[in-house]
Amino acid sequence: MTLDKKIAFLGGGNMAGALIKGLLGAHACRPEDLLVTDVREDRLAQLRREHGVATNTDNASAATWADVVVLATKPQIFDRLLTQIERAVRPETLVISIAAGVPVSAIEGRLPAGTRVVRTMPNTPAIVEAGATAIAAGTHATTDDLAVARAIFSSVGVVVQLDESLVDAATGLSGSGPAYIFLIIEALSDAGVKVGLHRDSALLLAAQTVLGSAKLLIDTGEHPGRLKDMVTSPGGTAIAGLHTLEAGGLRTTLMNAVEAATRRAQELGELTVEKLKK
Repeated sequence: MTLDKKIAFLGGGNMAGALIKGLLGAHACRPEDLLVTDVREDRLAQLRREHGVATNTDNASAATWADVVVLATKPQIFDRLLTQIERAVRPETLVISIAAGVPVSAIEGRLPAGTRVVRTMPNTPAIVEAGATAIAAGTHATTDDLAVARAIFSSVGVVVQLDESLVDAATGLSGSGPAYIFLIIEALSDAGVKVGLHRDSALLLAAQTVLGSAKLLIDTGEHPGRLKDMVTSPGGTAIAGLHTLEAGGLRTTLMNAVEAATRRAQELGELTVEKLKK
C-alpha cells in the first residue's frame, strides 16, 4: 500500500528508525514525506544521513505539518509531549501512539475533540522487519485510519487488530516478549558451553534454533504441541530435556512473566493518566 500521507515521528528512537526504514524499503513513502523530531541532534543527524528524511526539534510544528502523527516517545514523558502538540494537531490529522500502557482515552482527552487516535504496540524485531504489532482503534478512528496504521506497521512485520482492552496483554506478550526470548537464547547458549561447545557456535545454534522453530510454526500453521511431538522420539533426547523443563516450571514461569508485564503496562498507563490530569 502506497501512503499518500505526510508522516511525522515525534521521537526518533529505535522504533521510529525501524518504521522509517520499513516504509522507505516498502516504497510506501518518499523521504520527503517523512519528518522526525527528537531532542538529540546526533540521532537526528544519523536519521538524515541514513534515510534522507527531514528533522527538527519542534514537536508542535511537526504535528501541524503532518497528516499522520506518530507519538514515538516513552510513556514517562507523554504528558510533556501532549502539552506541546495539543493546540497544533489539525482536525483531519490521524494520531498513532506506540507508548506502552497509555490508553486512548488519555490521549483523546488532551487533544482537540474528535481527534482520531490509533493505539499500537510494536516490538523491537521491527528493526529487522520481523516485528509483531497490535493495533486498536480509538473512539473516532475510522476503517481507513486502521488501514493506514496497518500499512505503516506491516512494513516492519505482522499486524494484529485488537480491542483496546487487550493491548496491555499484547504488551506483556509480544511487546516484552523479545526480552524473554533473548534470555532463553542466552541460557541455551550457556548450556551449550557447559556441555563443551565453543561460545560462538553455541550462540549461533541457539539463535538459529529459535528462528527456525518460529518459522516452521508460522509456515506450516501446525499447533506447537504437534511440532513438539515431531521432535520427541520415544526414549530420546528431546523428551528427557522436556521433562527437565517441565520440572523446572518453564511453562508457568513464562506465563507469569507475561502476566507481570501486562500488569506493569496497566500501571504505567494509570501513572500517565494521572500526569495528564494535572
